[in-house]
Amino acid sequence: MSNADELLVDVAAMVESEKSNQMSLTVVTGGAVITGRLAPEAVWRQRVSEILRDSDRLGPFSGVFTAGGTRDRPDRDEPPTHLHFHVARILQGSMGIPETGGMYRVAIKDVSAWTVGDFSYSDS
Repeated sequence: MSNADELLVDVAAMVESEKSNQMSLTVVTGGAVITGRLAPEAVWRQRVSEILRDSDRLGPFSGVFTAGGTRDRPDRDEPPTHLHFHVARILQGSMGIPETGGMYRVAIKDVSAWTVGDFSYSDS
């Protein structure tokens, strides 16, 4: 999409306002289907930073995600431009990758389709 879907921007703005962290969403972007729960950007950045900090090889990148924080950015009054997924999976056939869920950042303008809710998986 060349222009961001205004309804999706409104959903992201509500998540960013931290009024709810329970919004499950499934999006199609670049041919991939991503399903999971949205988080405010600041929460997402903090969690990614923690994951990186615990890695011997990737620890030095940890600070990139928390440097300056998101609350002090001048564009904070602008509508969100990205969705921040946690506990998310990329759908691949009948399974989700990774099984335990991952952290994904998706540009709203790149979302070509979306629906409320996420998909669960079963072995049956």
